[in-house]
Amino acid sequence: MQLAQQLEQVRCAQPFSQLGIVESEEGLVLRVWRPDAQSVTITWNNPALANVALHPISQRGLFQANLSEAHRDQSYLLSVNGQSSDNHYIDPYQFKESAYHAVHYIDSTPANLYRQAGAQLHVVTTPEGNEINGVRFCVFAPNASAVSVIGDFNQWDARFHPMQKTSLGYWVLFIPQLGEGERYKYHIKDAHGHDLPHKADPVGFSAEQYPSHASKVYNHAAYKWQDSEWLNARKVNKYDTPMSIYEVHLGSWKRPHSNSDNRYLTYRELAEELIPYVCDMGYTHLELLPVTEFPFDGSWGYQPVGMFAPTSRFGNPDDFKYFVDKCHQAGLGVIIDWVPAHFPEDGHGLARFDGSCVYEYEDPRKGWHPDWNSCIYDFGKDTVRQFLVANALYWLDKFHVDGLRVDAVASMLYLDYSRNDGEWIPNVDGGNKNYEAISLLQWMNEEVYRHFPDVMTIAEESTSFDKVSRPVFDGGLGFGFKWNMGWMHDSLHYIAKDPAYRNYHHGDITFSMVYAFDENFVLPISHDEVVHGKGSMLRKMPGDEWQQAANLRCYAGFMYGHPGKKLNFMGNELAQSKEWNHDSSLDWGLLQYEKHAGMQKLYRALNQVYTSTPALYEQDHQSAGFAWIDHQNSEQSVVSFVRTAKHGRQKVYIVSNFTPVPRQNFRIGVDDACHLSLVLNTDDAMFWGSGYSVFDHVTSTPTAWNDRAHSVEINLPPLATVFYITSAV
Repeated sequence: MQLAQQLEQVRCAQPFSQLGIVESEEGLVLRVWRPDAQSVTITWNNPALANVALHPISQRGLFQANLSEAHRDQSYLLSVNGQSSDNHYIDPYQFKESAYHAVHYIDSTPANLYRQAGAQLHVVTTPEGNEINGVRFCVFAPNASAVSVIGDFNQWDARFHPMQKTSLGYWVLFIPQLGEGERYKYHIKDAHGHDLPHKADPVGFSAEQYPSHASKVYNHAAYKWQDSEWLNARKVNKYDTPMSIYEVHLGSWKRPHSNSDNRYLTYRELAEELIPYVCDMGYTHLELLPVTEFPFDGSWGYQPVGMFAPTSRFGNPDDFKYFVDKCHQAGLGVIIDWVPAHFPEDGHGLARFDGSCVYEYEDPRKGWHPDWNSCIYDFGKDTVRQFLVANALYWLDKFHVDGLRVDAVASMLYLDYSRNDGEWIPNVDGGNKNYEAISLLQWMNEEVYRHFPDVMTIAEESTSFDKVSRPVFDGGLGFGFKWNMGWMHDSLHYIAKDPAYRNYHHGDITFSMVYAFDENFVLPISHDEVVHGKGSMLRKMPGDEWQQAANLRCYAGFMYGHPGKKLNFMGNELAQSKEWNHDSSLDWGLLQYEKHAGMQKLYRALNQVYTSTPALYEQDHQSAGFAWIDHQNSEQSVVSFVRTAKHGRQKVYIVSNFTPVPRQNFRIGVDDACHLSLVLNTDDAMFWGSGYSVFDHVTSTPTAWNDRAHSVEINLPPLATVFYITSAV
């Protein structure tokens, strides 16, 4: 096929060998492709060289001129006379080496992917010493037959800017005179020359919403961070410090005050409203449902397409950096949900990116997720592994994020996850573990902690897979923490029972301590527990209006006393009646009622007590920090235990009464002769409790009880948890 025809039909894979200054059968020539041009003149940047008028060598768009040796390696400017206007351009095909530089060492370390691929602002120095600003594009499409970059700068016409294919499967091109904010996509032909839907950049740093889904050029160097004090302060041991996480869906935490305006709050508006609220409530961290760009609101971000772009629903990448920065300045850590398990089939996304399975497993028994109707990454492919690990590093590097909560880890670990017999492919040993995914997660965690030792990774893993939060060198997956889904499931099953029947299910509330120190656990009451017909936390509780609220208060107190870091989804603190709806705001109007205002006060008090009491957090992951006082009192549905600070400096006794029957002069054993002071009672009238009379201070007596030489008597309110702290006699 002749060159002009290849270019006109967008079928040229090697434009650098044909365009710009090239050797030909006629000697040294300058060849220019401008399908909108009627005539082209070259102006050399070297003033000693005269202008050259090119002559057409095709019916449309291809021009050429013979050159002398004096023109070799010289830079030039195009003057193009078109049908409607005259324009001056810098020809991108004279910058071959600058374009090829995009793939230098790209596969040597994961972070090179986001440093070199995608759309990178770039400066080229000409042989004459002039600097030319532009954008270097680099996209991986190993099985494509042709790729062009398209955008507003070329009227989205794929003929203008064919890209060069490299030996690594990346396509590259440097386009001068482009800058930040330019919209672009890739026009790709598959291996058979068929046009594919226009693709957004897999490594695009900014993206537009429907209908364009275009990528946008973004300058990461522009934002000036102000969080150095926080970055230094976060270099603490995460295991012996308090962590109370407020999980947030940014689109539905709060909507604007105007009844007629149901838009989202922006990142900057959220910084002004969400951050002060979370600080006032006493949480230590925010966890954001996925902020990576996604096309469908109803997925809550768990069907991501733009893995390197913060969603533009709430603003641009600088706005998101501002939000994180303000969190840090206020003393809040930021965790984001990260989704490496799967991605949707949207035409502009990763699915069959170049007409082949570039990112996903080709066999649907491994590459298609039946639960979510989405594609599964090919965890065994080197380029996909680098893509995912680079993405994890990217959010920690460029956005100063403090942690990654990794979604749906169980679905990655097991080849037969949600599949019936015959619907999955066993591993090489005939088993159901996905060795490729396991090694990918191990590598990701190793890279994260190597480069950012003061951040954390958290696994949402719902099975009993061994050593999820243990180091890779010890045979673990390498996560810092793991969600305790067993505790969540068992305790919610228990608290949903009528108190009259809880004595038959007592093991549900105590069993978690059998394995509490096998992993570094976070106790999650997440968004998944208040959607899809599961009801709000309040409506899970049995009984009348007062008992429902009392059950929830008692349960919250038990959660804050139990070993493990804490996570609560937004709205739990409001005791919402309705389950979460991602299309509307939390029901903030409920706070005018004492029941709901009391619940909010309780969560604020729980956070205050938790974060200021070392016994409640210092040994969250060590058995020395916990001991049962009595876990066998199923008849009265009462559990009691003691939490201990390091070196025994402080002890807190926690007692939960899971029945509406108050217990007067209830005796519990204590470890030593001591005074006990009440620090929190979930039945306090300020929390909309009954205000049942309790002892603010008690002193132990040498009366043996619960296998201890000393004991105290307390009044135990109905459906309540009480916290007593020790002071020596």
